[in-house]
Amino acid sequence: MAVPRIRRPTEKPPTTDKYNESANCPMVTSRCVFGQLAQNDRRQVVNFGRGLSPRTIITSLPLSRDQSTPDDLPSVEQVNETLVSEFIFLGFSSLARLQWLLFVVFLLLYLLTLGTNAIIISTIVLVKALHTPMYFFLAVLSCSETCYTFVIVPKMLVDLLSQKKTISFLGCAIQMFIFLFLGCSHSFLLAAMGYDRYVAICNPLCYTVLMGHRACVGLVAAACACGFIVAQIITSLVFHLPFYSSNQLHHFFCDISPVLKVASHHTHFSQIVIVMLCALVLVIPLLLILASYIRIISAILQFPSTLGRYKAFSTCASHLIVVTVHYGCASFIYLRPKSNCSSSQDALISVSYTFLTPLFNPMIYSLRNKEFKLALHRVMGRTVSLPQH
Repeated sequence: MAVPRIRRPTEKPPTTDKYNESANCPMVTSRCVFGQLAQNDRRQVVNFGRGLSPRTIITSLPLSRDQSTPDDLPSVEQVNETLVSEFIFLGFSSLARLQWLLFVVFLLLYLLTLGTNAIIISTIVLVKALHTPMYFFLAVLSCSETCYTFVIVPKMLVDLLSQKKTISFLGCAIQMFIFLFLGCSHSFLLAAMGYDRYVAICNPLCYTVLMGHRACVGLVAAACACGFIVAQIITSLVFHLPFYSSNQLHHFFCDISPVLKVASHHTHFSQIVIVMLCALVLVIPLLLILASYIRIISAILQFPSTLGRYKAFSTCASHLIVVTVHYGCASFIYLRPKSNCSSSQDALISVSYTFLTPLFNPMIYSLRNKEFKLALHRVMGRTVSLPQH
Protein backbone atom coordinates (compact mmCIF):
# COMPACT_ATOMS: atom_id res chain seq x y z
CA MET A 1 0.00 0.00 0.00
CA ALA A 2 1.47 3.27 -1.12
CA VAL A 3 2.09 5.85 1.58
CA PRO A 4 0.73 9.23 0.56
CA ARG A 5 3.32 11.91 0.37
CA ILE A 6 2.85 14.93 2.58
CA ARG A 7 3.28 18.13 0.66
CA ARG A 8 5.25 20.63 2.58
CA PRO A 9 4.42 24.32 2.18
CA THR A 10 6.85 26.07 -0.01
CA GLU A 11 9.12 28.40 1.78
CA LYS A 12 9.25 32.00 0.85
CA PRO A 13 12.45 33.01 -0.80
CA PRO A 14 14.51 35.24 1.42
CA THR A 15 14.12 38.89 0.67
CA THR A 16 17.04 40.61 -0.87
CA ASP A 17 18.23 44.14 -0.47
CA LYS A 18 16.92 44.93 -3.91
CA TYR A 19 13.28 44.35 -2.97
CA ASN A 20 13.08 45.05 0.73
CA GLU A 21 9.62 44.24 2.08
CA SER A 22 10.22 45.96 5.37
CA ALA A 23 10.48 49.26 3.54
CA ASN A 24 7.31 51.18 2.89
CA CYS A 25 8.09 51.69 -0.77
CA PRO A 26 9.46 49.40 -3.47
CA MET A 27 13.07 50.10 -4.19
CA VAL A 28 14.18 50.35 -7.78
CA THR A 29 17.82 50.49 -6.69
CA SER A 30 19.54 49.71 -3.40
CA ARG A 31 18.54 53.17 -2.23
CA CYS A 32 15.14 54.78 -2.68
CA VAL A 33 15.65 57.90 -4.76
CA PHE A 34 12.65 59.84 -3.60
CA GLY A 35 12.33 58.42 -0.02
CA GLN A 36 9.32 56.66 1.43
CA LEU A 37 6.01 57.12 -0.27
CA ALA A 38 3.38 58.70 2.00
CA GLN A 39 -0.30 57.87 1.78
CA ASN A 40 -1.12 61.23 0.25
CA ASP A 41 1.80 61.12 -2.17
CA ARG A 42 1.06 61.59 -5.82
CA ARG A 43 2.98 58.53 -6.97
CA GLN A 44 0.93 55.40 -7.55
CA VAL A 45 2.64 52.00 -7.32
CA VAL A 46 1.23 48.94 -9.04
CA ASN A 47 2.78 45.47 -8.52
CA PHE A 48 2.10 42.68 -10.96
CA GLY A 49 2.47 38.95 -10.28
CA ARG A 50 3.14 36.92 -7.19
CA GLY A 51 6.05 34.61 -6.89
CA LEU A 52 7.50 36.23 -9.97
CA SER A 53 10.04 39.00 -10.07
CA PRO A 54 8.23 42.19 -9.04
CA ARG A 55 7.61 44.73 -11.72
CA THR A 56 6.94 48.24 -10.55
CA ILE A 57 5.35 51.03 -12.49
CA ILE A 58 5.68 54.45 -10.89
CA THR A 59 3.41 57.08 -12.33
CA SER A 60 4.50 60.56 -11.33
CA LEU A 61 2.19 63.50 -11.35
CA PRO A 62 3.63 67.06 -11.48
CA LEU A 63 4.50 68.40 -8.07
CA SER A 64 3.26 71.82 -7.04
CA ARG A 65 5.89 74.52 -6.68
CA ASP A 66 5.36 74.86 -2.95
CA GLN A 67 5.84 71.09 -2.39
CA SER A 68 9.42 70.13 -1.66
CA THR A 69 11.15 66.77 -1.72
CA PRO A 70 12.35 65.01 1.43
CA ASP A 71 15.18 66.61 3.38
CA ASP A 72 13.86 69.98 2.11
CA LEU A 73 15.67 69.60 -1.21
CA PRO A 74 14.32 71.55 -4.22
CA SER A 75 12.59 69.50 -6.87
CA VAL A 76 13.82 69.17 -10.44
CA GLU A 77 11.12 71.55 -11.66
CA GLN A 78 12.17 74.15 -9.12
CA VAL A 79 15.82 73.92 -10.12
CA ASN A 80 15.13 74.20 -13.84
CA GLU A 81 12.57 77.01 -13.48
CA THR A 82 14.66 79.48 -11.51
CA LEU A 83 13.77 82.86 -12.94
CA VAL A 84 16.53 85.09 -14.26
CA SER A 85 16.85 88.16 -12.04
CA GLU A 86 19.71 89.87 -13.92
CA PHE A 87 21.60 89.75 -17.20
CA ILE A 88 25.35 89.75 -17.83
CA PHE A 89 26.82 91.75 -20.72
CA LEU A 90 29.55 90.00 -22.72
CA GLY A 91 29.87 92.56 -25.53
CA PHE A 92 33.54 93.41 -24.95
CA SER A 93 34.61 90.28 -23.07
CA SER A 94 36.99 89.28 -25.89
CA LEU A 95 38.79 92.63 -25.54
CA ALA A 96 39.68 92.36 -21.86
CA ARG A 97 43.11 93.95 -22.29
CA LEU A 98 41.67 96.96 -24.10
CA GLN A 99 39.01 97.91 -21.55
CA TRP A 100 40.73 101.11 -20.46
CA LEU A 101 41.48 102.18 -24.03
CA LEU A 102 37.88 101.58 -25.06
CA PHE A 103 36.70 103.52 -22.02
CA VAL A 104 38.79 106.57 -22.93
CA VAL A 105 37.79 106.50 -26.62
CA PHE A 106 34.08 106.02 -25.90
CA LEU A 107 34.11 108.67 -23.18
CA LEU A 108 35.65 111.24 -25.52
CA LEU A 109 33.12 110.40 -28.25
CA TYR A 110 30.28 110.64 -25.74
CA LEU A 111 31.39 114.04 -24.44
CA LEU A 112 31.88 115.29 -27.99
CA THR A 113 28.39 114.12 -28.91
CA LEU A 114 26.83 115.84 -25.88
CA GLY A 115 28.75 119.05 -26.56
CA THR A 116 27.88 119.13 -30.27
CA ASN A 117 24.18 118.54 -29.72
CA ALA A 118 24.08 121.06 -26.86
CA ILE A 119 25.63 123.74 -29.11
CA ILE A 120 23.15 123.01 -31.90
CA ILE A 121 20.11 123.11 -29.60
CA SER A 122 21.20 126.28 -27.82
CA THR A 123 21.97 128.04 -31.13
CA ILE A 124 18.55 127.21 -32.55
CA VAL A 125 16.82 128.37 -29.35
CA LEU A 126 18.77 131.65 -29.02
CA VAL A 127 18.70 132.82 -32.66
CA LYS A 128 15.21 133.85 -33.79
CA ALA A 129 16.17 133.58 -37.45
CA LEU A 130 16.39 129.80 -36.95
CA HIS A 131 12.86 129.48 -35.60
CA THR A 132 11.68 127.72 -38.75
CA PRO A 133 10.22 124.21 -39.22
CA MET A 134 13.48 122.78 -40.58
CA TYR A 135 15.51 123.88 -37.58
CA PHE A 136 12.71 122.92 -35.22
CA PHE A 137 12.97 119.35 -36.48
CA LEU A 138 16.77 119.57 -36.26
CA ALA A 139 16.55 120.59 -32.60
CA VAL A 140 14.18 117.70 -31.87
CA LEU A 141 16.56 115.35 -33.72
CA SER A 142 19.48 116.56 -31.58
CA CYS A 143 17.44 116.01 -28.40
CA SER A 144 16.54 112.51 -29.56
CA GLU A 145 20.18 111.67 -30.32
CA THR A 146 21.29 112.99 -26.90
CA CYS A 147 18.68 110.94 -25.03
CA TYR A 148 19.53 107.88 -27.12
CA THR A 149 23.19 107.97 -26.10
CA PHE A 150 22.27 108.77 -22.49
CA VAL A 151 20.29 105.52 -22.23
CA ILE A 152 23.14 103.28 -23.43
CA VAL A 153 26.56 104.89 -23.11
CA PRO A 154 26.85 105.70 -19.36
CA LYS A 155 26.00 102.12 -18.40
CA MET A 156 28.44 100.80 -20.98
CA LEU A 157 31.24 103.05 -19.66
CA VAL A 158 30.63 101.81 -16.10
CA ASP A 159 30.72 98.18 -17.29
CA LEU A 160 34.06 98.74 -19.01
CA LEU A 161 35.63 99.58 -15.63
CA SER A 162 33.83 96.98 -13.52
CA GLN A 163 34.28 93.23 -13.40
CA LYS A 164 30.59 92.54 -12.80
CA LYS A 165 28.88 93.71 -15.98
CA THR A 166 25.27 93.09 -14.95
CA ILE A 167 21.89 94.75 -15.28
CA SER A 168 18.69 93.84 -13.47
CA PHE A 169 15.74 92.25 -15.25
CA LEU A 170 13.62 95.38 -14.80
CA GLY A 171 16.52 97.65 -15.77
CA CYS A 172 17.01 95.68 -18.98
CA ALA A 173 13.32 96.01 -19.84
CA ILE A 174 13.39 99.78 -19.19
CA GLN A 175 16.54 100.21 -21.28
CA MET A 176 15.04 98.29 -24.19
CA PHE A 177 11.78 100.25 -24.03
CA ILE A 178 13.46 103.69 -24.03
CA PHE A 179 15.93 102.61 -26.72
CA LEU A 180 13.12 101.33 -28.97
CA PHE A 181 10.96 104.37 -28.24
CA LEU A 182 13.71 106.77 -29.31
CA GLY A 183 14.78 104.65 -32.29
CA CYS A 184 11.25 104.25 -33.68
CA SER A 185 10.45 107.91 -33.07
CA HIS A 186 13.66 108.77 -34.93
CA SER A 187 12.46 106.87 -38.00
CA PHE A 188 9.12 108.67 -38.11
CA LEU A 189 10.84 111.99 -37.38
CA LEU A 190 13.01 111.54 -40.48
CA ALA A 191 9.81 110.98 -42.47
CA ALA A 192 8.40 114.25 -41.08
CA MET A 193 11.61 116.05 -42.09
CA GLY A 194 11.26 114.59 -45.59
CA TYR A 195 7.72 115.94 -45.77
CA ASP A 196 9.02 119.34 -44.67
CA ARG A 197 11.52 119.38 -47.56
CA TYR A 198 8.77 118.32 -49.97
CA VAL A 199 6.51 121.21 -48.95
CA ALA A 200 9.39 123.72 -49.03
CA ILE A 201 10.43 122.82 -52.60
CA CYS A 202 7.19 121.73 -54.24
CA ASN A 203 4.78 124.18 -52.52
CA PRO A 204 6.90 127.13 -51.38
CA LEU A 205 3.95 129.58 -51.38
CA CYS A 206 1.97 127.41 -48.97
CA TYR A 207 4.95 126.50 -46.80
CA THR A 208 4.16 128.82 -43.89
CA VAL A 209 0.55 127.65 -43.85
CA LEU A 210 1.14 123.91 -44.20
CA MET A 211 4.15 123.81 -41.88
CA GLY A 212 2.98 126.08 -39.09
CA HIS A 213 3.94 125.63 -35.46
CA ARG A 214 0.91 123.43 -34.72
CA ALA A 215 1.61 121.22 -37.71
CA CYS A 216 5.25 120.75 -36.68
CA VAL A 217 4.34 119.93 -33.09
CA GLY A 218 1.66 117.55 -34.33
CA LEU A 219 4.13 115.70 -36.57
CA VAL A 220 6.60 115.33 -33.70
CA ALA A 221 3.83 114.16 -31.35
CA ALA A 222 2.65 111.62 -33.93
CA ALA A 223 6.20 110.32 -34.35
CA CYS A 224 6.60 109.96 -30.57
CA ALA A 225 3.20 108.25 -30.25
CA CYS A 226 4.07 105.70 -32.94
CA GLY A 227 7.42 105.06 -31.30
CA PHE A 228 5.80 104.64 -27.88
CA ILE A 229 3.22 102.12 -29.13
CA VAL A 230 5.75 100.02 -31.04
CA ALA A 231 8.23 100.04 -28.15
CA GLN A 232 5.52 99.07 -25.67
CA ILE A 233 4.35 96.11 -27.76
CA ILE A 234 7.83 94.76 -28.54
CA THR A 235 9.10 95.14 -24.96
CA SER A 236 6.00 93.41 -23.57
CA LEU A 237 6.36 90.51 -26.00
CA VAL A 238 10.07 90.05 -25.26
CA PHE A 239 9.95 90.22 -21.48
CA HIS A 240 6.85 88.06 -21.10
CA LEU A 241 8.93 85.16 -22.41
CA PRO A 242 10.39 82.68 -19.88
CA PHE A 243 14.04 83.25 -19.00
CA TYR A 244 15.38 80.17 -17.16
CA SER A 245 18.37 78.77 -19.02
CA SER A 246 20.93 81.55 -19.45
CA ASN A 247 21.39 85.23 -18.62
CA GLN A 248 24.50 86.05 -20.68
CA LEU A 249 23.93 88.66 -23.39
CA HIS A 250 26.56 88.83 -26.14
CA HIS A 251 26.07 92.57 -26.43
CA PHE A 252 26.73 95.78 -24.47
CA PHE A 253 23.07 96.78 -24.00
CA CYS A 254 19.63 95.16 -24.01
CA ASP A 255 18.83 94.94 -27.70
CA ILE A 256 16.06 92.73 -29.11
CA SER A 257 18.10 89.98 -30.74
CA PRO A 258 20.53 89.27 -27.83
CA VAL A 259 17.68 89.10 -25.31
CA LEU A 260 15.62 86.78 -27.51
CA LYS A 261 18.58 84.42 -27.85
CA VAL A 262 18.69 83.74 -24.09
CA ALA A 263 14.93 83.20 -23.75
CA SER A 264 14.10 79.62 -22.80
CA HIS A 265 11.16 79.43 -25.16
CA HIS A 266 9.45 81.80 -27.55
CA THR A 267 6.48 81.17 -29.79
CA HIS A 268 6.34 81.75 -33.51
CA PHE A 269 3.59 84.29 -32.93
CA SER A 270 5.81 86.55 -30.84
CA GLN A 271 8.65 86.26 -33.35
CA ILE A 272 6.37 87.13 -36.27
CA VAL A 273 4.87 90.13 -34.45
CA ILE A 274 8.31 91.50 -33.50
CA VAL A 275 9.70 91.11 -37.02
CA MET A 276 6.58 92.65 -38.54
CA LEU A 277 6.71 95.67 -36.22
CA CYS A 278 10.42 96.24 -36.89
CA ALA A 279 9.78 95.99 -40.63
CA LEU A 280 6.85 98.41 -40.47
CA VAL A 281 8.84 100.94 -38.44
CA LEU A 282 11.56 100.89 -41.07
CA VAL A 283 9.55 100.38 -44.26
CA ILE A 284 6.62 102.79 -43.77
CA PRO A 285 8.75 105.91 -43.03
CA LEU A 286 11.18 104.94 -45.77
CA LEU A 287 8.35 104.68 -48.30
CA LEU A 288 7.07 108.10 -47.23
CA ILE A 289 10.57 109.55 -47.64
CA LEU A 290 10.96 107.97 -51.07
CA ALA A 291 7.57 109.31 -52.17
CA SER A 292 8.56 112.79 -50.99
CA TYR A 293 11.87 112.74 -52.83
CA ILE A 294 10.35 111.45 -56.03
CA ARG A 295 8.16 114.55 -56.06
CA ILE A 296 11.10 116.72 -55.01
CA ILE A 297 13.38 115.46 -57.80
CA SER A 298 10.66 115.89 -60.43
CA ALA A 299 10.10 119.46 -59.21
CA ILE A 300 13.82 120.32 -59.12
CA LEU A 301 14.36 119.10 -62.68
CA GLN A 302 11.82 121.68 -63.83
CA PHE A 303 13.81 124.59 -62.39
CA PRO A 304 15.11 126.81 -65.18
CA SER A 305 18.43 127.83 -63.59
CA THR A 306 21.28 125.54 -62.64
CA LEU A 307 21.96 127.54 -59.49
CA GLY A 308 18.42 126.97 -58.28
CA ARG A 309 18.78 123.24 -58.83
CA TYR A 310 22.05 123.20 -56.92
CA LYS A 311 20.59 125.04 -53.93
CA ALA A 312 17.55 122.76 -53.84
CA PHE A 313 19.66 119.61 -53.98
CA SER A 314 22.04 120.94 -51.31
CA THR A 315 19.18 121.48 -48.86
CA CYS A 316 18.11 117.86 -49.34
CA ALA A 317 21.59 116.29 -49.33
CA SER A 318 22.01 116.45 -45.56
CA HIS A 319 18.69 114.75 -44.96
CA LEU A 320 19.47 112.06 -47.53
CA ILE A 321 22.82 111.29 -45.86
CA VAL A 322 21.21 110.94 -42.44
CA VAL A 323 18.42 108.75 -43.86
CA THR A 324 20.94 106.49 -45.61
CA VAL A 325 23.03 106.00 -42.45
CA HIS A 326 20.02 105.44 -40.20
CA TYR A 327 18.15 102.97 -42.37
CA GLY A 328 21.31 101.22 -43.52
CA CYS A 329 22.41 100.38 -39.97
CA ALA A 330 18.90 99.59 -38.73
CA SER A 331 18.10 97.32 -41.68
CA PHE A 332 21.38 95.46 -41.28
CA ILE A 333 20.67 94.76 -37.60
CA TYR A 334 16.92 94.10 -37.53
CA LEU A 335 15.97 92.86 -41.00
CA ARG A 336 18.74 90.32 -41.56
CA PRO A 337 17.88 86.61 -41.69
CA LYS A 338 18.71 84.79 -38.47
CA SER A 339 21.06 82.41 -40.28
CA ASN A 340 23.32 85.35 -41.10
CA CYS A 341 23.30 86.81 -37.59
CA SER A 342 26.62 87.28 -35.82
CA SER A 343 26.95 88.72 -32.32
CA SER A 344 30.28 90.39 -33.10
CA GLN A 345 28.93 92.04 -36.26
CA ASP A 346 25.82 93.26 -34.43
CA ALA A 347 27.96 94.69 -31.63
CA LEU A 348 30.25 96.46 -34.12
CA ILE A 349 27.33 97.99 -36.03
CA SER A 350 25.66 98.97 -32.75
CA VAL A 351 28.84 100.78 -31.61
CA SER A 352 28.86 102.90 -34.76
CA TYR A 353 25.11 103.39 -34.47
CA THR A 354 25.41 104.43 -30.82
CA PHE A 355 28.39 106.79 -31.08
CA LEU A 356 28.99 107.90 -34.64
CA THR A 357 25.43 108.45 -35.82
CA PRO A 358 24.39 110.77 -32.93
CA LEU A 359 27.65 112.66 -33.40
CA PHE A 360 27.61 113.09 -37.17
CA ASN A 361 23.89 113.52 -37.87
CA PRO A 362 23.52 117.00 -36.31
CA MET A 363 26.94 118.02 -37.60
CA ILE A 364 25.96 117.05 -41.14
CA TYR A 365 22.90 119.28 -40.93
CA SER A 366 24.67 122.22 -39.29
CA LEU A 367 28.05 122.33 -41.02
CA ARG A 368 26.51 122.10 -44.48
CA ASN A 369 24.17 125.01 -43.78
CA LYS A 370 25.49 128.57 -44.21
CA GLU A 371 22.57 130.07 -42.32
CA PHE A 372 23.31 127.96 -39.28
CA LYS A 373 27.02 128.84 -39.46
CA LEU A 374 26.23 132.55 -39.42
CA ALA A 375 23.88 132.07 -36.48
CA LEU A 376 26.54 130.11 -34.62
CA HIS A 377 29.08 132.89 -35.18
CA ARG A 378 26.59 135.39 -33.78
CA VAL A 379 26.04 133.32 -30.66
CA MET A 380 29.77 132.82 -30.19
CA GLY A 381 30.34 136.56 -30.67
CA ARG A 382 27.76 137.33 -27.99
CA THR A 383 29.35 134.95 -25.52
CA VAL A 384 32.79 136.43 -26.17
CA SER A 385 31.56 140.03 -25.82
CA LEU A 386 29.65 139.39 -22.57
CA PRO A 387 32.73 139.37 -20.27
CA GLN A 388 33.91 142.70 -21.77
CA HIS A 389 30.71 144.47 -20.68
